[in-house]
Amino acid sequence: MDGLILIKYGELTTKKGNRKFFIKTLEQNINKILKNYEFEIECDHVRMYIKCFLKDINLIVSDLQKVFGIHGIVICHKVNTKDEVFSLSLKLLKETSAKTFKVETIRADKNFPIPSMEFSRQLGGYILKNSDLKVDVHNPDELLKVEIRKEGNFIYLSEIKGSGGYPVGIQGKGILMLSGGIDSPVAGYLALKRGVDIECLYFESPPHTSLEAKNKVLSLAKILNKYSGNIRVHVIPFTKLQETIYKNVDDHYVITIMRRMMYRIATLVAKDEKAKIIINGESIGQVASQTLSSMSVINEVTNMPVIRPVACMDKLEIIELSKKIGTYETSILPYEDCCTIFLPKHPVINPDLEKCLEYESKFNYQELVDECVKTREIITNLNDEKNDLL
Repeated sequence: MDGLILIKYGELTTKKGNRKFFIKTLEQNINKILKNYEFEIECDHVRMYIKCFLKDINLIVSDLQKVFGIHGIVICHKVNTKDEVFSLSLKLLKETSAKTFKVETIRADKNFPIPSMEFSRQLGGYILKNSDLKVDVHNPDELLKVEIRKEGNFIYLSEIKGSGGYPVGIQGKGILMLSGGIDSPVAGYLALKRGVDIECLYFESPPHTSLEAKNKVLSLAKILNKYSGNIRVHVIPFTKLQETIYKNVDDHYVITIMRRMMYRIATLVAKDEKAKIIINGESIGQVASQTLSSMSVINEVTNMPVIRPVACMDKLEIIELSKKIGTYETSILPYEDCCTIFLPKHPVINPDLEKCLEYESKFNYQELVDECVKTREIITNLNDEKNDLL
């Protein structure tokens, strides 16, 4: 294998007690994301090295940018001797269009006899003597980095920023209430970034919701899966319960009661899947069911922690992030979910808990909730061609 990629951990290195576990989880996640390539991984407590074929290196780097827990990615070259460092550094710089450069040396191997600053000075002098390049320590065209380590000397010119955060899975699992909108995929992305492994929960209500709406959600899950490689989708058959709500509940309270039922279902699915939290895309004040009063009344049905990663972001911030992660264009496709198809003109924004309990006493909601959970469809392989629906 003729290509070498160096991975920098970043935030992981601050977690000394759990560092070994974090790095092992990161290695497992990289193996899942890069499963379609031939590669080898070597890692220690400060760096990870991926050997691959040069023909694949740019595609692999692109995929690695989606792996949480990576601070920096560099395509680098490994040599053994000082002379090799000097000759290869000169060759790499001459292959660029740079007119100015700067050298930075990290001497991780303290047995190496030349201090970092002195090594940079010697290497810089060699390059000046053997090329037309000039030194610019403030704003160079190219920054040449050399890392001197016990396992070898590593040379690289540019560092590609990683996604940061924690490796997916180190915090346990959460259930993401994934609608077809803009907000919930962003919430899922942010949860993944903090190390939460997610499974998605989608409520379908045929014939009121279309197959296209379901396919849209599966497409969003597939995009999120590029950052995880481990996502499953639980599709809840919500029609019977939703129709029962509309028959027994005052129009103003329909959304509130429906959301309470969704939380009950999410709680049961979370317990089935050994998840520790529920995640959703609620943003304070954005719609009637997302006022503080509504959230309080809706949240009352579960004792499981509910995480709302976008709760304090405004809509433009959420849209900007959705574009960055690649979900926006899918989210704006015009297919309605079950929260919008029967949306009343004037939903209650300050619901009364006693009224909710009164409405819920009019029908056997627990039986319907249990049926929803028991008959759910679980899609386990988002990369399967049969699930490539859009």
